[in-house]
Amino acid sequence: MKSHPVLRDGHQIKLLQGGADFFPELIRALDAARSHIQLETYIFDFHGDGALVAAALERAGRRGVRVWVVVDGVGTPKLKEEWRTRFDSAGVEWRVYSPLGTLGLLIPSRWRRLHRKLCVVDGHVAFCGGINILDDLYDPQHGTLKSPRLDFAVCAAGALVQQVQEATTQLWWRMQAVRHVRQQNFPEAFSSFRAAGLHMPWIHDTRQAHGDTWVAKAGLLLRDNLLHRGQIEKAYRRAIGLARHDIVIANAYFLPGRKLRQALVHAAQRGVRVRLLLQGRYEYFMQYHAARPVYRQLLEAGVEIYEYSESFLHAKVAVIDAHHDRPWATVGSSNLDPFSLLLAREANVVVADTFFAKHLRDGLEHAMASKSQRIMPQSLLQRSQFQRAMDWTAFGLMRLAIWLTGNRY
Repeated sequence: MKSHPVLRDGHQIKLLQGGADFFPELIRALDAARSHIQLETYIFDFHGDGALVAAALERAGRRGVRVWVVVDGVGTPKLKEEWRTRFDSAGVEWRVYSPLGTLGLLIPSRWRRLHRKLCVVDGHVAFCGGINILDDLYDPQHGTLKSPRLDFAVCAAGALVQQVQEATTQLWWRMQAVRHVRQQNFPEAFSSFRAAGLHMPWIHDTRQAHGDTWVAKAGLLLRDNLLHRGQIEKAYRRAIGLARHDIVIANAYFLPGRKLRQALVHAAQRGVRVRLLLQGRYEYFMQYHAARPVYRQLLEAGVEIYEYSESFLHAKVAVIDAHHDRPWATVGSSNLDPFSLLLAREANVVVADTFFAKHLRDGLEHAMASKSQRIMPQSLLQRSQFQRAMDWTAFGLMRLAIWLTGNRY
């Protein structure tokens, strides 16, 4: 399996920063849908903008558009009764990927989650990124936020729309097949498995994308547990290895494996400026503390680390050599940690386009300059013994979790 996608010319790609850009663009596309909508998300929350998206899906279903929605069983374990009734009445079909069951996450095989955020409308436009269907100023664990979380997505027209449609269609029919097997309806299960293996026809719509778009070379990267186990990590390592000037990575949950850490260290050692924008606010024990033990190696190699403190950082993006002749950028759902790179279904768009790369880099540089704190080597030495113990405990638990899944990282 190739470690990088086939990048095709002729895409119209629009960078969307945060819910303020993403949700209006998504709702416009849903309201313009004529034939079908396929949406996948880890979290579907019905506060604020999430309710507006749900209402747009309901409107689409009522006017006869086929609507398929898939959510993850951890991120969205159940649908609110009000919305279940409204969706059923409108004909919106809703599925939960890998419900947890009685023992929940005590079973390591259930750590394989649907984490990608994809939507395709009419075979005309696709969305991919890190943004859940979740209002930017609301968090299910922390309530109302003072500032919006930092996150990105893209809206795309072009050949990769077909890739997104095939990916979402295959998952839908595989889930249908599993459902029929559990019901012991084996003829329907066989039909669904056959449908999952077919290349579904691409219903191409000739309407033109609107807004600030440009012609770009782009492609889709997937990570799953079948044919695309290492595609996203290998693409990162390849791009880092080819970098000649600068690398900027923003990642919410950052615990790269040995090969990826070495790629960053080697880039810094050969004179590439490497900057990481990481989570500065405490969200989850494991993800927050487990990253700190890898900071020292990176800082010693000359990597610059910034922690975002304005709000929660949820971005999973990177941009390399934006101002030079071989720009590379990615926007998607994949964190650089073992849960994303070894277990979850993820999706990233890769873009080789100077204008797009500069636009993304400008947004990241603004966040680093005005909303983040640079981590200096001496600050690690000033951490208390208790903090260091927490760091290494989290790091050890993360390594144990990886071992329990049977993976090496």
